[in-house]
Formats: sequence, C-alpha cells, structure tokens
Amino acid sequence: MPHSNQSLQPLRLLQFTDTHLLADRQGRLLGLNTHESLKCVLDLSQKNHRQPDLVLVTGDLVHDGSDSGYAHLQEFFRIFDAPVLLLAGNHDEARQLRDTTTGGPARLVKQIERGGWRIVLLDSSIPGSDGGRLAATELALLDQQLSAAPTLPALVCLHHQPVPMGSRWLDTMVLENAGEFFAVLDRHPQVRGVLWGHVHQEYDHVRNGVRLLATPSTCFQFKPHSVDFALDATPPGYRWLDLHPDGRIDSGVCRLARVSTNLDMQSSGY
Repeated sequence: MPHSNQSLQPLRLLQFTDTHLLADRQGRLLGLNTHESLKCVLDLSQKNHRQPDLVLVTGDLVHDGSDSGYAHLQEFFRIFDAPVLLLAGNHDEARQLRDTTTGGPARLVKQIERGGWRIVLLDSSIPGSDGGRLAATELALLDQQLSAAPTLPALVCLHHQPVPMGSRWLDTMVLENAGEFFAVLDRHPQVRGVLWGHVHQEYDHVRNGVRLLATPSTCFQFKPHSVDFALDATPPGYRWLDLHPDGRIDSGVCRLARVSTNLDMQSSGY
C-alpha cells in the first residue's frame, strides 16, 4: 500500500533553551530582562513556525530556582498546541521543576514517539554543580529506549554538551562521562541526532553519521572560542528541526534582529 502524503511529512520540532527566567518578571540578568527576551523569541517562532508538532525546552529554565519562575515558564509555553517537553539544567531546582509540571502544559518525560521517530530526553544535571554527568540509570535508560525501537530513527536530547566547544571556561562544564554516552550511541545505528543547550551558542557538526546540534539561548550568548567568560554580540534565538521519516534531519536557527542595548557586554560572569 503506498504511503499517504501525511505519513511522508517531517516532524516539525522547535527547541528553546537556557531561558533563565526569574521570579520577578522585571528582574534582570547581566542587564537583560530574560522574560522580555523569551517573549520576543517566542513571538518570532509564532511568526516563522506557528504550528510545530513538538516543542523542547532544554534546561536552565529558571535561573533562581523559584516556584514563581517555573510558573512563569508554564504560562509562556501555553501558546503551543503541541506537546512541550522540559529538561533540567544546572541552574534548575529539581523539586520545584517537578512540582510545577504537574498539570501544566510543559512536562518532564523520558521519551516520546512521534512521526516515526523516538526522542529520548536525558537528565545530565548534577545537584549543586554547573557541570554535567549522566547517571548510570540514565545511560541504562538510553540503552533500553534505543533497544526497544531499533527500526525508528532516534534523537537524543540533554542539557550539557557532550563534546568540547573550544572555550576553555565553558569546557570545564562539559558532560563528564561523554565517552560512556557515545559508547551507548555507537551501539545503536538508528541514532541520527544529539541535541543540547547549556552553551548559549550555535553548533552543528557530524560525528559517525550523527548530527550534533547546540542552540542559542533565548537571552544572552557566550562568545565562541573564548578563554574566559565573555558575551557575544549575537542575538538570541531558537532552533527548528524537521525530522523526516527516512531519518534525515533538516535544521536551522532563527534569531532576533538585534541584541538588547541593556545587555552588559563587559560582564565577567553571572
């Protein structure tokens, strides 16, 4: 029986990351109102990609770990009819995140199957640390989820970068056990992509046929290849992905037209 046109349509996925919301809607981080910045990025996505099939928000959701911050996050992402899936980052508070996802539109899940793809979401956060590591339970979950659907192309998502970015300060927070992570992936040839946040910059490379993708923050960006902490004069944005039934990935980044004039470009950290 021939495939219908609908079955051949790619799965449209949008990724937003490192929103760094605060309890105070007027609060600022490095001079920037992160709420206003996220709203502008979401407005841009509504203009360019109004009806995604799936939305991912990949960590550092709330900067101050507040219940109010997570409530704000839920309100922001009510604009989407599609499922909205969350990942924790190093700035997130696990309890508050779990509590505020109960009954909200954005939720925590470990895997989802859509459009002929299996998408696996891993928690790489370490309580009290900026660095990342996948616990043995997360690695076992990854192997189990991939083994359960060997014929479906797979996308694996986490917060921390599993490869060095070439920035000395940022690469002190790389995924500690990236070798173990890639050892699992290498056993499963159906894996087509790995997607992460954390690095506040765009990255697009291929390793052993697997697309490796990082995405700009919805607020401020880190300067690539910097020795010490430095901000980049690149606007915030989001990533779109078209996941095709045959395993191909089309992807790109959409950015705002300009950087906020309030951003403190001379900042040495936050």
